[in-house]
Amino acid sequence: MNIRKKIFGGEGAVEEPILKPKKPKGARRDALDSVVVPREESRKTNTRGGDRHRLFGETMRIDHDGRSYDVELINVSGGGAMISGGFAPKLWDSITLHLGENGTIECAVRWIRAERVGLEFAHETRIDCAADKQAAVLREVIQRSFPEVEFELSEETLPDHDGPDGRAARRHPLVWSGLLHHDYQSTPVRIRNISESGAMIECAAPLRVGSEPLLELSDALAVSATVAWVVGDQVGLQFHNPFDLHDLARSRPEVAGSDWVPPSYLDTGVSSDSPWSRMSLGELRQQLEGFMKH
Repeated sequence: MNIRKKIFGGEGAVEEPILKPKKPKGARRDALDSVVVPREESRKTNTRGGDRHRLFGETMRIDHDGRSYDVELINVSGGGAMISGGFAPKLWDSITLHLGENGTIECAVRWIRAERVGLEFAHETRIDCAADKQAAVLREVIQRSFPEVEFELSEETLPDHDGPDGRAARRHPLVWSGLLHHDYQSTPVRIRNISESGAMIECAAPLRVGSEPLLELSDALAVSATVAWVVGDQVGLQFHNPFDLHDLARSRPEVAGSDWVPPSYLDTGVSSDSPWSRMSLGELRQQLEGFMKH
């Protein structure tokens, strides 16, 4: 710019500001992505592509063959877990894994490699209460959700029950699922365990301990809760109010399938046959009718 022409004028003078306007800094009113949020600390790891089900240094308790052991929980995924510890199980052994409050889950040993053991979770939703109350809840569920189911056993072939708080060897086949509303999103979840005080769910979305989601079991049934613990894709919920287990009859469960899908880290030669002995709905109804008569 010719400053002399700008001051005194003359031919060739062009209207031009002496000082050019500054470009605006910071956020623009019409562009949300122009807002810069400073980080309190720099990124130390790549958090975008990690396997959140792989764990590091997690120690859990298991029960096996009448004894308790502390084991390393290596990962949790695909309806099962990989553990390592100083015990010697055999294939198909039954193991109880304790992940946290309301987080007790029954497992079967599916494979053993050196000190590592692969566990498959029981498929059915475990209803944690006394056996007589559980029988009443299941009977109500079948009457409401599966009224067309016929008996499949005669009175003489009913399985024996092993006491008021015990479980029969064969399991019910019912699996409850729902929607978890959290952080402005909704995620389908599977109910692993449920009791009056809380539940253990399987959830694909990451959850924060201390958050307060809403667990929706049906259009007419929702339960408010607090996230008590998170281990991989397994989550422990603490209900804000006691849950009436009879309300499970207000949501229709699914019937567990017979096949198990091996996780990706196993060889394809692993058997997909399920070790769990589950009753059909007809057998379950017959057993419940017999149990309620005692």
